[in-house]
Amino acid sequence: MNQPAHRIAVLGAGSWGTTFAKLAADSNRDAQVILWARRNDVVQEINSNHTNAQYLGDTVLPSNIVATDEITAALKGSPLVVLAVPAQSLREQLQSVKGHLADDACIVSLMKGLERGTDLRMSEVISEVLEIPMDRIAVLSGPNLAMEIARKEPTASVIACSDTDRAAWIASSLVPDYFRPYTNSDVVGVEIGGIVKNVIALAVGICDGMGMGDNTKASVITRGLAETTRLALALGGKAETLSGLAGLGDLVATCASPLSRNRTAGRLIGQGHAIDDLANHMTQTAEGTKSAAAVLHLARKNNVDMPITEAVVAVLEGTLTVDSMANRLLGRQLKSEGITS
Repeated sequence: MNQPAHRIAVLGAGSWGTTFAKLAADSNRDAQVILWARRNDVVQEINSNHTNAQYLGDTVLPSNIVATDEITAALKGSPLVVLAVPAQSLREQLQSVKGHLADDACIVSLMKGLERGTDLRMSEVISEVLEIPMDRIAVLSGPNLAMEIARKEPTASVIACSDTDRAAWIASSLVPDYFRPYTNSDVVGVEIGGIVKNVIALAVGICDGMGMGDNTKASVITRGLAETTRLALALGGKAETLSGLAGLGDLVATCASPLSRNRTAGRLIGQGHAIDDLANHMTQTAEGTKSAAAVLHLARKNNVDMPITEAVVAVLEGTLTVDSMANRLLGRQLKSEGITS
């Protein structure tokens, strides 16, 4: 693993998957980046026009990206395989991957969600289905708003893997002049930060949609970070991870940016749109709406208090109105401030 990956397979041609393929291709124009897309029309557009207009507008993709709708073709000979599919469809998609990986191939997860029904993190699903050890699985997280990275706006992120040499190797394959990858061995903390921030962004978006001010939203972000940290610590993560790019950095970007799907979904809910109506206003799913209940279930199993997550789940399930959400959050018993509070 002394040299950067010469061939990278990216499974998933949505906004983040396509953007990741672009930054990988920009890192090394001698490398071949194979981008798997479910739809043949997307494959034809990428290969003929070097664009993926549905997700990245008129952004021009590097010529060393080749698209295919055959997963086995994408995987063949690729030492680095990147997964950018919807979290809740991961297990199904992995059935097509199993048995076709190159020997000792490393998997990178770009997904930020918990699997409903099992409460498993994406790295755990990958390890279970593909029957590979966790030290061959890495996760990438941080402030990763796809459109900004596609526009080459400077961004820093975290690559976490229990094998620090693998993390460094992956990082060496992702070094365009606009993207700075840091490495970390705390896979749990990095994943939990990326998962829970989507739920907190929903809460911030709801507040925004209701016309609440910056004081309210800053309070939700800050207390949201505290409950994210509590859950990460309970699962074996490290507090310092949550104060870094994969925790605070990702949380701020996702809660503050109009490019954030979860913040946008929350804003629509706060404006009175029904949960089932969100798809009519958004081109991609807000992962927080799918993972929130699993996050709360995981927290309860580990005796972790997560009042913001609990309130968001209640709104999503229709047992709490958005008008009652602020009172629910601020009407708790008085106590000292802190991660454990």
